[in-house]
Amino acid sequence: MNDRHIYQITGADRFDFLQGLVTNDIRPDSGLTYAALLTPQGKYLADFFLLPMDDYILLDVHADLAPSLLQRLTMYKLRADVQITDAALKLERGIDNPPADAYADPRHPALGWRRYTDAPGSEPSVNWDAIRVEHCIPETGIELTPDTYILEAGFERLNGVDFKKGCFVGQEIVARMHHKTTLQKGLRKVRVRGDAAVGDQITSNEKPAGQLFTQSDGQGIAFLRFNRTENMKAGEATLELI
Repeated sequence: MNDRHIYQITGADRFDFLQGLVTNDIRPDSGLTYAALLTPQGKYLADFFLLPMDDYILLDVHADLAPSLLQRLTMYKLRADVQITDAALKLERGIDNPPADAYADPRHPALGWRRYTDAPGSEPSVNWDAIRVEHCIPETGIELTPDTYILEAGFERLNGVDFKKGCFVGQEIVARMHHKTTLQKGLRKVRVRGDAAVGDQITSNEKPAGQLFTQSDGQGIAFLRFNRTENMKAGEATLELI
């Protein structure tokens, strides 16, 4: 896939370095792991996949976020024995018949497998948006933006955060939301009847209620205030929770 960039992280301190930054637990035996980097205020900067190998860790991030993520990681690196370079690999994805060297997508079984290779083959035709909408799975740059708090985006059910791993950047805010707060907003699947565009504002009884994002087959992912889900409208469409 051309919309992903793969970095290779080497150096004796690579695990300790990432462990103190990212939202998920990363160890030599972690397998393919979904995680995010947050601001100190607990807001989203980037989401990515980490894959520990024998002598390095692969980092798979959306190409649009790759330069800023590299800059941020380099800033945090300081004197740590860590090197971050391009891996010269490509991503393959599929649903069925995974190759022997593929890894299950850790977010949800419906998302199939991911494979990192220097000679990618032809990918099967998959409607990834339909799968994401069906399971309310956010995507980089669409549902996941700089205003996102990851628990409101469902990172706990997507296996993207570990509350037992110890400190990471933004951890205090995430932990407070998890332990002391009942979420009042978040992503939900809605039925969409009529025409509406990605990014359209949602109203409920003519009051601001949220925003509509990815759509497929009359359904969509919406960011909603949970106390405003009646008589919802976006663009020319009416919406209802599924």
